[in-house]
Amino acid sequence: MKYLHSMVRVRDLDASLRFYCEGLGLREVRRKEVPEGKFTLIFLAADESPEAEVELTWNWGSTEDYGSARNFGHLAFRVEDIYATCARLQSMGYTIHRPPRDGHMAFVRSPDLVSVELLQDGHLPPQEPWASMPNTGNW
Repeated sequence: MKYLHSMVRVRDLDASLRFYCEGLGLREVRRKEVPEGKFTLIFLAADESPEAEVELTWNWGSTEDYGSARNFGHLAFRVEDIYATCARLQSMGYTIHRPPRDGHMAFVRSPDLVSVELLQDGHLPPQEPWASMPNTGNW
C-alpha cells in the first residue's frame, strides 16, 4: 500500500493557493479542470516530500458551507524555521492560533478553516514575541 494524498474542499481557490503556496511554501504539482463536473483539482506538495500531496478541490460556483472543519483534524508540516514561517503567515494576515511558544509547534488555519500544524525540524530556543503569546480561538 502507498499513501497518495489528503483532499481538502476549498471555497476560494485563489485564497487557498495563497495560503498553501505563498504562506506554507507548497508548490503546485498538477491541476485537473473538469468542466463537465464543474470542479478543479489542484495537487500540492512540499519539496522534501513530493510523494505526500494535498489535493485542493474547488467545486465551481458552490455555496456549500464546509463548517469549521474541526471534524477533519489537521494537516502537519515539518518546517525549517518555525518562527520565520509563522512570521510570514502572520504578515500575510493569518492568525497563529497556537503560537510556537516552545520553539517546536504551532497551529494556523487555512482560509477554509482547515487546521494546519507546523512542527520545527528539531527545537529552537523560545523566542519573543512568540514565547509570551496566548492561544487564539480554535485550531
